Parts: sequence; C-alpha cells; structure tokens
Amino acid sequence: MYLVTADEMREMDRETIESFGIPGRVLMENAGRGATRILLEKFYDLAGKRIGVVAGRGNNGGDGFVIARYLSQKGIQVTVYLLSTRDSVKGDAAANLSLLAPLGVPVIEMPDQTVFQNYQTAMRHQDVWIDAILGTGLKSDVKGYFKEIITFINQSKKPVFAVDIPSGLNSDTGQSCGTCIRAKVTATFAFAKTGHLLFPGADFTGDLEIVDIGIPSHIARKVGPLQYCLTPGLIRGGFPFRPPDAHKGHTGHLMVVAGSPGKTGAAAMTAVSAMRVGAGLVTLGIPKSLNAVLEARTLEVMTSPLPETREGVLDETSYEPIMGQLSDKKCIAIGPGLGTADGTQALVRRIIKESRIPVVVDADGLNCLVGHTRMLKNLDTPIIVTPHPGEMARLMETTTRFIQKDRIACARDFAKKIGVHVVLKGARTVIAHPDGRVYINPTGNSGMASGGMGDVLTGMIAGLITQGQSIESAAHAGVYLHGAVADVLLEKMGPFGFLAGDVMNAIPEQISHLLNND
Repeated sequence: MYLVTADEMREMDRETIESFGIPGRVLMENAGRGATRILLEKFYDLAGKRIGVVAGRGNNGGDGFVIARYLSQKGIQVTVYLLSTRDSVKGDAAANLSLLAPLGVPVIEMPDQTVFQNYQTAMRHQDVWIDAILGTGLKSDVKGYFKEIITFINQSKKPVFAVDIPSGLNSDTGQSCGTCIRAKVTATFAFAKTGHLLFPGADFTGDLEIVDIGIPSHIARKVGPLQYCLTPGLIRGGFPFRPPDAHKGHTGHLMVVAGSPGKTGAAAMTAVSAMRVGAGLVTLGIPKSLNAVLEARTLEVMTSPLPETREGVLDETSYEPIMGQLSDKKCIAIGPGLGTADGTQALVRRIIKESRIPVVVDADGLNCLVGHTRMLKNLDTPIIVTPHPGEMARLMETTTRFIQKDRIACARDFAKKIGVHVVLKGARTVIAHPDGRVYINPTGNSGMASGGMGDVLTGMIAGLITQGQSIESAAHAGVYLHGAVADVLLEKMGPFGFLAGDVMNAIPEQISHLLNND
C-alpha cells in the first residue's frame, strides 16, 4: 500500500487536474462527499447534535465547506467558523463556500483573535468539531491565532473529525508542528500520508480512513511514491514455499555469532527464534566457556565453542574457526549479547567485511561498527542492520532526538549512503533499502518494551533469509510477524509482562494464521 509525502500528493493532484482533465473542484467534491460518508459512519448519532466546521481559507477549508453542505442537506445542524474573511477565500474553495448561503448554513468570519474572543462562548456548545484548518503542506510551527484555535478545540474535550490530516501535523514525519489537533477520526484523501502512521502522528490521527477521490492509478505509478505500508498480502506473497518433501537440508543452515558472560539469553533467543520461523539448522558460535550453559538452553540448536579471551569474550582468534564453518551456511547473524571489547570489535568488522553470505547485524554488532560504517560500502554481500534509535544515532554520529524527529529520512539516508538495508526499530518500525524505498510496519505495541525483543527479531529475519527468502522480503516478514505476534499477546495478556520468550514461542502460530487467512 502506497504512503505518500506532501509533495507526492501535490504532484498527483496537479497531474490529475492538468494532464488527465479532472477539475480540481471535482476532486474537492469527491473528497468532501467521501469524508462526509465516513463522518456519518463513525459518528452515527449526529441527529440533533451541533457540528462546528473550523475552516482555513485554503483547499483544506474547501473540503470542509463541502462537508458542511452535505451535512446541512441531511438536516444536521452545522456552523462554519471561517478563520479569515470571505473575500480572502479563492478558487475551488471559494466556489464551495458560496454554495452554503442558499442552504442557510451559518458562516461566521473570524479573521483574528479579537473576533474569536466574541464567539468562544457559543463555540463551547458545539458537540463535534470538524477540523479543516490546515492541510498536508505544513512544515513550520503553528503560532499565534491558529495555535490558539487548535488549543481551544483540544481543550473543549469534544470529539474531532480531521479532514485529510490533523491540523498542525507534519504529514511527512508525523511530528507535531508546535501544536496539533488531536482527532478521534481522520479521513484522508487518495492515500495515507507517512505522518499518519508514524508516532506521534498516529496518536493525533486517531482512526484513519482513506477516501478515493479519483486519482488515476497510472498517475500514482508515474509519481512513484517510495513509501509503503506493510500488509498481510505483501508478507504472504513473499513467504518461502515449503514442499511436502522438504527436509532440514532444504530449509537452510544459519550461523549465529553471539553471547558473552551475563548475556547468554540474547544468543539463545536469536538462535531459537530462527528455528521458530522455520530455519532447518542453526549453529550458535559462542565463547567456549558458555557452551555448557547454552547447550542446555537450546536443545535443537547446535553450538560451536570458540576461542575466547581471559575475560570470556570473542576476539580475532575466533575468526578462522567461524569463517571455516560458513561454507554450508546461508546467512550469518552477529551481535546479540556479544560485547564491545576491542578484540570483539575487530572480529565483528572483519567477519562482515569478508563474509560471502548475507549478514544480519544487531545490538553489540552495531556498536562495533560505530565510526567504521564506511567499511560497509560496496561489500560483496547484502548487509541488514537492525538498530534501535539509540544505536542508529551512534551509527550516524548524531542524537537519538535527531533520529526520532524524522525516522524515515534518517533510515533512508543511511541505507542509500552506506548501501545497506536498515531496520530502524521502535513504534512503527521503518525498513529502508539502498534504492530509497521505505516500508512502515503497522504491527506491534508498547508491550514489546522489554529486553530480548530485538534478539528475537534478529533471529526471525536471519532465519527467513536462511530459508531462501530475499533480503527485502525477510526484513519485511520478520518485522511484520514480530509485531503481529506481540499484538496477539496484547489481546491475551495485556501490555504488561509478556516476554520476548513468549513472542518467540508464538511465532509458528502467527505464521500459520498469516498463510491460511486471505
């Protein structure tokens, strides 16, 4: 499913109007009519309620005028609060504003704070607000009068229906531009915007509904959005087929290099999660002093005791033993619980540089790359990095706050610049590929905020690659299924206390559900 930026949506509108010949007023009519349908479905008891449409003077306001017209024609009491004067409204929006007078729809001009003060008492009696103030093109912070209006609507505690996007939300990043309408429902036009799905935008958006306004599919393809939302159909279509006569030799052999004293759980969960997702064989390379512990914890996983330092961690003395075992492997996962001693860092970088099979790098493996990301360029094999925002910040030598302000841009820039596949974890995980495509994952919940979840994801992605799934499909499926399992556990257990091990053990059931439900 396409997700679009403000610029991409603007270009689609322009192409539809200029090259395809659908007038802008028709698109506005389609938008307003579709939004009204959703409004009536979601707020099914509007009879006898007072509806206030707060409208700016642009096309977002124009959509609001169309909604007001349809509501009035259905006998619903509606008042338009215009945040400008009538004569400042132009084009298609002006044409739709003019249609309200014959219907007797009150239009109150409130061009400034002084006039707004005079109407506040009456406005407090509205039962539902329709937000048609600002559209998707907003980039700078909302200030002054509009900020006061948005604050007033939010403080009214009345349900809000947002037109296209909650006013004040950056449609590309999902960040609030200083202040933002908090909507119960948002009806957006043609395609969801990236900011609707990313947090905190998803919270401001509420329930998201998409209205088909008539953008031709060939124009959408021509504009070519590079953002997508992961869907069950997309994941199902890329999942590896398993024939009836498959055996463990057909389903691949994974090498996991992980673990150090005190962090055996990370190594174990990575290895077992790969098997839970269907990998035929997994060999777990670990410091030799941990072998007895991990043999007991991972019954189905083979272990490979490796040379270790006096501190019990791996260093470059393990390089040859590890590389000697890769001839029959389909993928290597490296990093969970590994530590960041100097020798360990040298080992990680050397393995990644010399590997001839795909590498999934997580946790301490990522920390071993800090300051050395240039070595990832132009390697002979695909690399997937799976950082959380803090690790991403270290890789990019910036701050976590900077990463979180624009997760898509950061993941995309790193993927394109370095030439790797990026799984930027967190609420609404972002997956970026070297060609600039970005996928946003809609599954997952706050119950996943506990240790070990990332180790499970690493094992899932690596396990799918091991079975022959493409690098991209494995990243998509691993991330989607990881969150989907957690969503099932949320329903069963609530958001507190389910563990990474619970997610790991429930993977097969979720795969079955995905593959057997259209």
